[in-house]
Amino acid sequence: MSVSIRIRLCLMMFLQFFIWGGWFVTLGTFLGSTLGASGNEIGMAFSTQSWGAIIAPFIIGLIADRYFNAERILGVLHLIGAVLMYCLYSAENFDSFYPFVLGYMIAYMPTLALVNSVSFGQMQEPAKEFGKIRVWGTIGWIIAGLVISYGFSWDDQQAIADGMLRNTFALCAIASLLLGLFSFSLPATPPKSAGTKSGLSEVLGLDALAMLKDRNFLLFFVSSVLICIPLAFYYQNANPFLTEIGVQNATGKMTLGQVSEVLFMLVLPVFLQRFGIKITLLVGMAAWALRYVLFAYGNADSGVAALLVGIALHGICYDFFFVSGQIYTNAKAGERIKSAAQGMITLATYGVGMLAGFWVAGMITDHFAQPEGHDWQQIWLYPAGFAAVVFVLFLFSFKNERIGQHEH
Repeated sequence: MSVSIRIRLCLMMFLQFFIWGGWFVTLGTFLGSTLGASGNEIGMAFSTQSWGAIIAPFIIGLIADRYFNAERILGVLHLIGAVLMYCLYSAENFDSFYPFVLGYMIAYMPTLALVNSVSFGQMQEPAKEFGKIRVWGTIGWIIAGLVISYGFSWDDQQAIADGMLRNTFALCAIASLLLGLFSFSLPATPPKSAGTKSGLSEVLGLDALAMLKDRNFLLFFVSSVLICIPLAFYYQNANPFLTEIGVQNATGKMTLGQVSEVLFMLVLPVFLQRFGIKITLLVGMAAWALRYVLFAYGNADSGVAALLVGIALHGICYDFFFVSGQIYTNAKAGERIKSAAQGMITLATYGVGMLAGFWVAGMITDHFAQPEGHDWQQIWLYPAGFAAVVFVLFLFSFKNERIGQHEH
């Protein structure tokens, strides 16, 4: 791969995740403070990510893989995204906001697979090369949070009261426009399945359903769906919680989670090799329970360290469960159904699991709403307890397996 192509792929990843990190982290805070949305409505807005994840395979599998170059569809979807982002910036209430955020997520979620396709299309050894390109996406997410918090201070109490958080959508509309135009300069990535027949079952990963006959994989699959319910609480409530209790530069501090994600990604292969998949997944689940306990008992003054540790645990929570889960799925699937298996697990977690999670999180957040804010301690103890239950069930039912080193 030439230096020119590598730089373009890194910039593509940077913008791809700068856009997502630039509005999604503060979405709950914006909806609650600027548009006066209820917890249930905020849950509806976040669940558009799940609807996007459910619909994305149709767009990729039935259109992208057959008829068009990946980089062109990427460009078109981000140009559509730029328009929808501007519509979100302009929305005056939740009813006018919701259709645009749903449309945006249906356009955005397929681009996550497309940037990977464009990258893999240029690589001789994806296992070695992809991480060095993909890390620029995480850097993009981190920079977005730092720009919002420390660059523009859009997330401090006074700026939120003045409606300044709305500007995150304008920022992301510009970034989306840039990536849309830039995509057309990316290396040509022709459709993979042109001329071949791929049915709906392949697109949705249904060919991989046979893997569920394996008791261990079935237990892992069910646990993955269940652990997404407490995961949704973090995405939906962490920023509003930190902002409401008076933590300064909350969005910037939340980028600690992405920094730890990069660090623990380096540790993960060694950990998997030494302890096997069961211990790795259990450490991930335990981290979810611990993080929410820290959120429940931390505060913006003497307990701020507990909050920061809770945020920093994101690397273990995410890498040790979701990334190791993708590695496990890849190892268990035969060559013919590797893609289908990843499609199935993505649909189950980001689709079904998080859809349920955002709904539950919205209901519980509304239940503990108070005139002056929320009873956050009670709210956080629910996902902590739920993650602990999933941990115990998994501990006693899943048999440890070792994954071959070549799978890392």
